Amino acid sequence: MSHLRAGDIVSRRKGLVMHRGIALGDGRVLHNTPLLGEHVCTESEFRAGRRLHVHRLEGEVRGRVMRRAMDHAPRGYNLLTNNCEHTVTRHTEGAAHSPQLRAWVIGSGLAVAAFAVTRHPALAAAAYVAGRKIGQLLTPR
Repeated sequence: MSHLRAGDIVSRRKGLVMHRGIALGDGRVLHNTPLLGEHVCTESEFRAGRRLHVHRLEGEVRGRVMRRAMDHAPRGYNLLTNNCEHTVTRHTEGAAHSPQLRAWVIGSGLAVAAFAVTRHPALAAAAYVAGRKIGQLLTPR
């Protein structure tokens, strides 16, 4: 028996990133993967043996998310324009974006620039961490 409610936002660790999806009820999760694009799987398949993090939405937001999730036409996966976070934010906020991708791009850009200027790996690593933090701060809450 699933403890998830329809409209919950779920996530789990997937390597260095968090994989995200939307609980649809009855133990089903809408998510987006490179091989299958946007699709519905079981909670167990989504969890893949890892700890599941649940963000509960309430009231009107929950209803809006469920309406969008049930009425959507599945899209294919694209790391830059339609990854799992794009899928979740499209349904929760009405516009697709990927906070993790933004943070990685900013961090990587600052790391490359720092290394090009200083040729010092430790400063490049520090710039990467700072860039990731900046990317996270730029994410709407």
